[in-house]
Amino acid sequence: MKVLIFDSGPLINFSMNGLLYILEELKKNFDGKFIITKDVKTEVLDRPIKIQRFELEALRIQRLIDNKVLELPSSLNINESDLNKKTFDLMKSANNLLENKKKKIKIVSEAEISCLALSEILNKKNIENIIAIDERTTRLLSEAPQELEKIISRKMHFRVHFSSKDFSKFEKFKFIRSPEIVYAAHKKDLLKIKDSRALEATIYATKFKGSSISWDEIKILKKL
Repeated sequence: MKVLIFDSGPLINFSMNGLLYILEELKKNFDGKFIITKDVKTEVLDRPIKIQRFELEALRIQRLIDNKVLELPSSLNINESDLNKKTFDLMKSANNLLENKKKKIKIVSEAEISCLALSEILNKKNIENIIAIDERTTRLLSEAPQELEKIISRKMHFRVHFSSKDFSKFEKFKFIRSPEIVYAAHKKDLLKIKDSRALEATIYATKFKGSSISWDEIKILKKL
């Protein structure tokens, strides 16, 4: 059993780019489950379906859930209260790392951290998993936390500094971004556009809809 945990970003990205079909095709040959937490579901379905501007995108996500392309943690017998408790614990730790004038700076939200919480629970059950997430800050928590001071200061337009450098709770996570999922689909010949420029165009589309991937990283993907 393998699990791909989806944060809101890649789902919104694929929906806006008309690429949700990629997930349906990938799921057919995936030995495991595509999972979203209830916090992610709130962001991609429950909340936007009530707003005319985002209703169509929400309905596209609903279709994936109805067809069991996307499932909830209960399909893995994950206790919701355990997941909520772990999410709260990680949220508290992450949002106490940085401060400005002794005021703590909130750097993560419930949806993305709930993905980390689910991953941690799955790790303890020895279930292989990876988190699909485009948001840069959450990935930096695990991959390069020492960069957070600089990145968040630039983002907030004022100086922040570490009030704690205990990153131990965020060391064990694995991530994949929208462009890398697109690349996997390309290698399996799942992109509907059959053109030599299709991979490049699709990766650019995911970048322009919010995936934090650099131009150098795109060049590397194109050469693989």
